Amino acid sequence: MHINSDINILGGLTDWNLIKVFLIEDNDSINEKGGVHTFTAIKTDKSVKRFEKAIRTTLLSNKRSDLEIIIRRAIKISATNTDTLLLLFWNASSNNELLFHLNDKVFFPAFYSGRASIKSNEVEACLNELKQTEEELKKWSDITVTTTASKYLTLLKKFGLMEGSVNKRIVHPYLSDAMFILFAYWIAAISQKPNLVNSHWLHYCFSEKQAFLDRLLQKKFSKYFNVVYTGDKLSIEPIIPYELIYEQITKS
Repeated sequence: MHINSDINILGGLTDWNLIKVFLIEDNDSINEKGGVHTFTAIKTDKSVKRFEKAIRTTLLSNKRSDLEIIIRRAIKISATNTDTLLLLFWNASSNNELLFHLNDKVFFPAFYSGRASIKSNEVEACLNELKQTEEELKKWSDITVTTTASKYLTLLKKFGLMEGSVNKRIVHPYLSDAMFILFAYWIAAISQKPNLVNSHWLHYCFSEKQAFLDRLLQKKFSKYFNVVYTGDKLSIEPIIPYELIYEQITKS
């Protein structure tokens, strides 16, 4: 597993407007407009550079160019609203293996069991268990583990998946039709195996598997993708090119 500090960095990002800044502006244009502090109240250049790297690598890029197009078009058109924050959550989870692991072992088990909240010590326990097998994590101190656990829950809050301050509560989002279409395109591209029925990415639809399948097969979505479902096999074939889908669904 590749481990980095992006959970801590993004969990501490106070100005999410920087996401759109680093999407639209390159270093030359930022300097021409007076430097990065023209766009943010974050004081030190060192902090901004740390945020920039995490934003560019974890939130805005994707090894799949078709998915990166969707992310970039969504942020450019809609900035960071409720829907695009979910897109960023999906993208960050695909880019950051530790985030994906914590989602898989902590967040989604709590989410789908109907629990109301997640405690920081649950995340710490997951990290400490992972330390037994991951060389990079073996170097982490207890303070680093505690900080990362706290920042993970804060990051979920920034993505709109938890609420509250000290005692954070789980939010149960419902995907709009537009976001459901994007999720179908997302899972079709991101899943490594053609059969999606047991894909770990199904959790990211925020609904039970049968509810997802029932919705997926609704006739109103047939102009956006073709679905083949046989009970034990599922495939989704997008119809509209990835570079056009965001504009299509936002105009509908």
